[in-house]
Amino acid sequence: MKFVTTTLAGLLASAALATVAAAECETTLRSSDTHPDGYPTVEGVKAMAEEVKEKTEGRICIEVFPSSQLGEEKDTIEQTQFGVIDMVRASFGTFNDIVPETQLFSLPYLFRNQEHMYKVMDGPIGDELAEAFAEHDLVALAYYDGGSRSFYNSQKPVETLEDLAGLKFRVMENDVFVDMMDALGANATPMPYGEVYSAIQTGVIDGAENNFPSYDSAGHNEVAKYFTLDQHLMVPEVVAVSTTAWDNLPPEDQEIMREAAQNSAVLERKLWAEQEAASEAKVVEAGAEIVKEIDKTPFIDAMAPVYEKYVTTPEAQDLVKRIQETE
Repeated sequence: MKFVTTTLAGLLASAALATVAAAECETTLRSSDTHPDGYPTVEGVKAMAEEVKEKTEGRICIEVFPSSQLGEEKDTIEQTQFGVIDMVRASFGTFNDIVPETQLFSLPYLFRNQEHMYKVMDGPIGDELAEAFAEHDLVALAYYDGGSRSFYNSQKPVETLEDLAGLKFRVMENDVFVDMMDALGANATPMPYGEVYSAIQTGVIDGAENNFPSYDSAGHNEVAKYFTLDQHLMVPEVVAVSTTAWDNLPPEDQEIMREAAQNSAVLERKLWAEQEAASEAKVVEAGAEIVKEIDKTPFIDAMAPVYEKYVTTPEAQDLVKRIQETE
């Protein structure tokens, strides 16, 4: 009984310490993420939380809820707008119906590479976009990397635009993606992500498009070993806080939050690059053939009708031009 009593006393002491630690936080912000614990975006926000707690001497705590614990992305964005949730990390793709300006960032080949995307998002264009988020009760603190999507198939290495002709690719149920495939001379087949493996295996489709970690984790490399690193789509992600929570913070704490978020973006991008490299090495070892040296110019030129269809206003045309000209 003495052992049990001592253990119980230890548990009670630990609980008391936890209660004291929680009490030290004058403000606790809840942050949502759909990805699992350990994922780069989750680890990024965790790093932000640590820096904020340290620099505010424990006055502000950020509690991260991964794995859709607080809901799926669209739901948690809306809850953040209403102040039910304090913070959210989500893809620009989910914001398209909420912040219309984000739609342009789903255009194919908008960014030349990841470095180009970082320069755009960390510069004046990213600042202007933050103003658009503010109009919808969201304060954009930092932009994360969600990876780049590339083509993979079961038939042959794709090295030129002509190699895509006639191939059937699964795409997300998105008009831009369907039009992109048509412009490239391939056939778009919208279908749920969970059906892709068997569809390639049975020949319903020839391939799909995604990033290295998804290509690896879903096992698609087992049925489609030809991967072409064309990076046709790079959709940024954002860490945003509710204006309700933001307005309750004094200016000095707002500055701490913003700086910590931007520092976390540097870490998240590094973690994402490491995850991509690890997945690439894994699929290559398993037999995947990676095509990297391709001339993207014909692919980009083929997008003219897609841009003509979706970039219709002078404001949108100017923004796209400024993005493309960013060095």
